[in-house]
Amino acid sequence: MGFSPYGSGFNAMSSIVPVIVVIGFAVVIGIIIARLIKGGMEWNSNNNSPMLAVSAKVVTKRMAVRRQGNMHMHNSNMGMHHHSSSTTYFATFEMEGGDRIELKVPDKEYGMLVEGDFGELTFQGTRYKGFERNISERSYTND
Repeated sequence: MGFSPYGSGFNAMSSIVPVIVVIGFAVVIGIIIARLIKGGMEWNSNNNSPMLAVSAKVVTKRMAVRRQGNMHMHNSNMGMHHHSSSTTYFATFEMEGGDRIELKVPDKEYGMLVEGDFGELTFQGTRYKGFERNISERSYTND
């Protein structure tokens, strides 16, 4: 048995660290695969859902902002930070029967939707396809 200047604990740590790294890598890969499978299942479900056009009211709108920061190493400026963000837009619609659905909407349409507007909502599964506002003041009993 050889002499270690770091004591016997150093040998144990040097054998545990690679195991922890492999487990961490496996967890990350597992999360990525699970998200890909979930996304594929949702895409397939949406494709197999009928396209629906229903009378609806815009109940509420919300945004989800995701910020991400990266550190870039550059020869002239060590440790330069780069930040980026992305925004996802959602609208909740209430149909005549009182059922509500929240859908992700494109940014250009998000700005055109006004809470309280009535119109015809077109969607397929969880995919927003459009909202055509009714010009006439039409309401239903679920206000």
